[in-house]
Formats: sequence, structure tokens, C-alpha cells
Amino acid sequence: MKSPQLGRALACAVRAARQAGSLMRRHQTSVKKIRQQSQHDIKLELDVQCQKLIERTLLSAFPHWSILGEEGVAGAADADWRWVVDPIDGTVNFTYGVPHACVSIALQQRAGPDFSTVLGVVYDPFCEELWTAARGGPALLNGRRIYASRNKDLDRALVAIGFAKDPASLRENLPVFNALVGKVRKIRMMGAAALSLCYVAAGRFDAYIESGFYLWDIAAAGFILERAGGEFWRQPIPGSQGWRMLANNGLLRRKLERIARAARKGTGLRRA
Repeated sequence: MKSPQLGRALACAVRAARQAGSLMRRHQTSVKKIRQQSQHDIKLELDVQCQKLIERTLLSAFPHWSILGEEGVAGAADADWRWVVDPIDGTVNFTYGVPHACVSIALQQRAGPDFSTVLGVVYDPFCEELWTAARGGPALLNGRRIYASRNKDLDRALVAIGFAKDPASLRENLPVFNALVGKVRKIRMMGAAALSLCYVAAGRFDAYIESGFYLWDIAAAGFILERAGGEFWRQPIPGSQGWRMLANNGLLRRKLERIARAARKGTGLRRA
């Protein structure tokens, strides 16, 4: 994709994200209609509405591309370009009226059997923060360049950790939480994976650890983190569609891996 078309795609993704974010903001204090729920997760009717709004905007501009989203697949199934969409990341927060949720849109290009991300947009409609990055360019927050932190010391690190909806994520990361809490400055559990990744990109957090999430949770924000100079280490979980991640500023992964391995020793979970 040449630069002018990439710029057009970025502008379209920003427009779609702002439209969905506006819908979220209008419904911030309203009673949410729950479509599906479990102990650790909620799906709203508004998730579907936001995704349909995003799909209309993206497919009207790029009708021959596909869309992979949390709420399903749309467009041309065999396309070489696909959008990866999470219409509301942080749905549980949003349902309870916690203003920490966002819209996440990435664009990926087919590269052999897989896809490679070429742009990312994350929009927080409650803080009015728009995070963007495109291939070959910097990571931006509201148009200003951002950088991951340069902190090398765990005892000064602010680390986010997440627990996905499945029990395996709890078993994998709870020992890590317990091990880290006494070794870092503070741990934060925010409830929106894309925003936690963007916070690492902006130097607000130094690292973020989670497992059991899906591609649409991380595709846009992980790319933004890389363009900000951070490290987006991730690995697919065998036998599932989920991923595990140790995102960081590029300086802390080995220290965090050592702690994670030691914490999981004896539990049967030995991955970083």
C-alpha cells in the first residue's frame, strides 16, 4: 500500500473510531442491555451497534477488504487486507459506568499465511485521547509523538496486569501478580487491554502482562506500542484462539520473565 492510500485508510479508521466512541459516550450513563454474560465477561447490544457502525464506515470506503471483529466477520473473506476491530474494549468497565473503555481498529496486510499490521487506531471517548500509528511513522497521541519509557529498574516500574475471562488466565497470572507486587513500584489492573498497551506506549506504564485475550484486543495498540519504541512480545496459546503477552518498554522483559518463570514453577505453567 502506497503512502496516500495508507493515509486515507488511517483517516477512515479514525472517523469510524470517533463515530463509535460518540455512541459510547451518549450511552455512558444509560442502562445497558446485556446480550450475553458470564461470571467474568459481559456482551452488550451496544457492542453490536458499535461494530455495525464501524463496518459501514470502513466498507463504504474500502468495499473489497474484510473485517475481523469481536462481533463477527464481514466483507470479502479472501481479501489481502483486513480490518481488526474491537468495538468496545473494556465492556465490563463500560457496563458498570467506569469511564475506562475504548474503540480499537487495526489494518492488516496478508503476508504469506498470516497478516501483518500496518496501522492502528485506539480511541478513548471519555478522556478524548486518540492514539494512532501507521507503517513507517511515529506513534501519536492526539497528534503529538509519544515514546515508551526508558526505565530499567523494576523497583521503579508501574506494571499493568490483566486477567482474561477464562480460568486458565487466572491460574497463569495470579502467581505472577503475587510475585511482582513486592518487586515493582505498583501494579495496576485497568480492564481494557488496548488502553493498557497504549499507556505503555506513552510511558505511563512500563509493562503490561496478560494472557487469554484475542487478536482484536491487541492488534492496534500493540502496533502503536512498537512504533513508540516499546516491545510487543506475544505468543499464541496452543489449542485456542487466545494469546499471551508481555508488553514492555523494551528494557524490562528479561527481568519480568525471570520473575514469571519462578512464580509459575510448580504450578505446571512455565511460560514467560
